[in-house]
Amino acid sequence: MHLGGTGASGLFAYRHTRAYYGSFMPSPIRRTYAVLLAILLLFCCVFTARAADGPTLFPLSEIKPGMKGVAYTIFEGDQVEKVDLEVIGVLNNAVGPKQDVILVRLLGDKVQQTGVVAGMSGSPVYIDGKLVGALALKLGTFTKEAIGGVTPIENMLEVEHLPVSPAPAAPGLPATAPAKGSTSVSPAAALIPGAYGTSIPLPDEFAQRVDVGSGQMLVPIETPLVAAGLYPQTLAFFGKEFSSWGMTVMAGGTVPSSPADAELKPGDMVGFDLVRGDLSLSSGCTVTTVDGPLILACGHSLFGFGRIEVPLSRAHVLMTLASSQASTKIITTSGTIGTLTQDRQTAVMGKLGVGPPMIPVDVTLETPSANKKYHFEVIESPQLAPTLVATAVYNGIIGSPVYGEGSTLELDGTIDVEGHTPVELEDLFAPTDQPVPAGFYVATEVQSAFSLIYSNPYEQPDIKRVDLHVKTLPEKRWATIDNAWVEKSEVHPGETVAVKVLLRPYRGDPFIQEIPVKIPEQAARGTLELAVSDAEFLNRNVQLQAATSQGQLAGLQELIQLLNRQRHNDCLYATLLQPTPTMLVEDKEMPNVPASAINVLDQRQNLGDARLLWQSTVGEWSVEMHQLIAGQRMLAITVK
Repeated sequence: MHLGGTGASGLFAYRHTRAYYGSFMPSPIRRTYAVLLAILLLFCCVFTARAADGPTLFPLSEIKPGMKGVAYTIFEGDQVEKVDLEVIGVLNNAVGPKQDVILVRLLGDKVQQTGVVAGMSGSPVYIDGKLVGALALKLGTFTKEAIGGVTPIENMLEVEHLPVSPAPAAPGLPATAPAKGSTSVSPAAALIPGAYGTSIPLPDEFAQRVDVGSGQMLVPIETPLVAAGLYPQTLAFFGKEFSSWGMTVMAGGTVPSSPADAELKPGDMVGFDLVRGDLSLSSGCTVTTVDGPLILACGHSLFGFGRIEVPLSRAHVLMTLASSQASTKIITTSGTIGTLTQDRQTAVMGKLGVGPPMIPVDVTLETPSANKKYHFEVIESPQLAPTLVATAVYNGIIGSPVYGEGSTLELDGTIDVEGHTPVELEDLFAPTDQPVPAGFYVATEVQSAFSLIYSNPYEQPDIKRVDLHVKTLPEKRWATIDNAWVEKSEVHPGETVAVKVLLRPYRGDPFIQEIPVKIPEQAARGTLELAVSDAEFLNRNVQLQAATSQGQLAGLQELIQLLNRQRHNDCLYATLLQPTPTMLVEDKEMPNVPASAINVLDQRQNLGDARLLWQSTVGEWSVEMHQLIAGQRMLAITVK
């Protein structure tokens, strides 16, 4: 017996059941049964009504030009306002196969002043009280009318059925975004609005209707990237990175959290926290739908990363800044209210509740007069975390009033990776006459190490924390290798020869540094090369490049060990090389490989983890200089 119907069907079930059982039930039992049945039917009706609390959807197939509708968004405070609109038409397959866009004209005094505003992405659009989709695109710049593109709700709802747990990196494939200058883009990312600057051509018929010139494009509405505690100098160096993410950086702030923050409704704004702490970076857009703990927002992607874990926060609009070029919402964010789990082409999806873990970053700046400490938390993202950590580090260094551009910086830090040896960061960074501060080199050094760990082809790293100690040293401490020579060009094994290096310091008198080099007993007879160089020259060797780019190592631990063996740039090095093969196996270096081993390798089609270099290191010597050394010289020595 089915009693779940409501309306006419439920009433029919009730009458049929009563007629069937009432013919033989005693009167008191019939009355009791009738009461119980009425209660059960009432419960079914209430349950069904609650299940239908969500908005009724307006089918895309029924959208016609000239239809009137409304969008809901916030211009100031937390007050959701109605914006009238008119449908211009539908652009079929606009962002990909079966990915249509509804073109609309926004109406009203406010949008006539502001146009389509950055942060308006996700504003729900209704026609006849039915949900059509989310405002997600805008038409060009300096247009006379507020023309927007709406992502249909059918396409947005597809995101709800995708897996929510982060996908593990495939073995042998680095989980990184394309390198700068690379034209290689994943097929999925190529279709994502905003992921790599994708824009949608506007057909001539629509261009004529909205009175715009040829060549106009529909582009994703910019997502505000709200920065609190970000210095202009930091933005000058890292702003291009943020712009490449399709985000507009602007001043904002944070506010204390409230128990009501998680009580979201369509038209409210949510933030996506990338960095929190003494520097905060959060993007934000508008909520389209709320279904229990799940929300859909934006109507387009943020970065196009697919499955992702980013803290979700409540965003509040201080004001809407009108601009003829690009109007934007000035927002603040509060405490964490959940996790952004999906970043897809047609929408982003979040789940209210506990936020995801973040990577703690501590930066201590030590000067002769005082110490300054900063603490940040950065999202766990292979694509974004390296840049975000570099931004936080640089911002922390230049933000101290005791920091001056004339200082040399000494870095000593670690990156703690779960289950592995910490990555050690030790180097010296001196300012030059170029308009690039030493603090920027410190930040990019950390960024480079972070990228190598995150993009490793062996396993998904679990970075527990980053701890950096930066010490300022007086004056500019750097010197270049001007010349080098040996006191005698012919030597014997076991003999010590003095290598003299002429160094030219910054605005100082040249001086000679001597490096005692003892010729090893096993050195080959004949003419050998002696490289007098800085650390960078040696760190650029083929071993490191082969191991990191070709996956020649056994795993992440070996990569960390290789990174920790890199030379320091405050030392002067002398390296003796001889023309005998070196075999590289994983992170091991095997010099002077016998000819028999080479013949075996030549007969193998697949060398596996083994590689050959046609030069071997006989010995390496160094002198600590307490200043940055740059340059190299190659000398010839004959071993008798």
